Amino acid sequence: MPTPRVSFEFFPPKSLEASFRLWDTVRMLAPLGPQFVSVTYGAGGTTRQLTHEAVTTIGRQYGLNVAAHLTCVDATRAETMQIVEDYADAGVQQIVALRGDPPKGQGGFVPHADGFGSSIELIEALAITGKFTIRVGAYPERHPDAPDHRADVMWLKRKFQAGAHSAITQFFFEPETFLRFRDACTAAGITAPIIPGIIPIENWTGIRKFALATGASVPTWLDEAFEKAARDGREDLLATALCTEMCDRLIREGVEDLHFYTLNRAHLTRDVCHALGVQPQVTLENVA
Repeated sequence: MPTPRVSFEFFPPKSLEASFRLWDTVRMLAPLGPQFVSVTYGAGGTTRQLTHEAVTTIGRQYGLNVAAHLTCVDATRAETMQIVEDYADAGVQQIVALRGDPPKGQGGFVPHADGFGSSIELIEALAITGKFTIRVGAYPERHPDAPDHRADVMWLKRKFQAGAHSAITQFFFEPETFLRFRDACTAAGITAPIIPGIIPIENWTGIRKFALATGASVPTWLDEAFEKAARDGREDLLATALCTEMCDRLIREGVEDLHFYTLNRAHLTRDVCHALGVQPQVTLENVA
């Protein structure tokens, strides 16, 4: 079985304890030689400055290729493009361009009066600069705001037409979910890379709640499996085995790249990567 290329997602810390956890996670996963790592952007742009600090520090301290998340929420076009220029000045070469989640309590996305009205508009503005590899989001299951699954596929096609280079999917729990989506994208004429987003299940209760909020379907068999694993104290063993098995299936179906949502916890992601043949390429001293 070929060894996949991997990438990792982190989120910016909001406390001292969270900061230590982020840097421990980066330090543990950096030796695996990821193609890139990404840093998220809080709902409503709430972590804008924290994201910038995490992006620049990870790039500087660990020599990793960092993709900064950028959204359209609660900012003018001028403010957003100033952030873009700041990233370019800091040596950032990749951006994950997203519409973004609305602030809590807003209900739905409402564009800023002087801001970008959609991810398409943001992608077009980034493409004009010519300074970045542009990655975007993709939804193997229907986005909560989309009328149907085909609309998600066609919206992704428009993102590529606007200048995106690759897409990263929302997480899913069964490989067939991604494979059906990939087939639908191919049928729609999409040829750009679509990277499956993988989430090792650190805490089933939390992940299940998150999945339902984002529109990801939750198989009944997973509830039953984790209920039994909890009784036996084997949740991590089950999570590692399930994630490894799903990734193995994707690789056998021709997938070459995997993007792991780490939730700033390294152990399960590292163990799955090791099981897939992704081994450390450098020592910790080289990336400290």
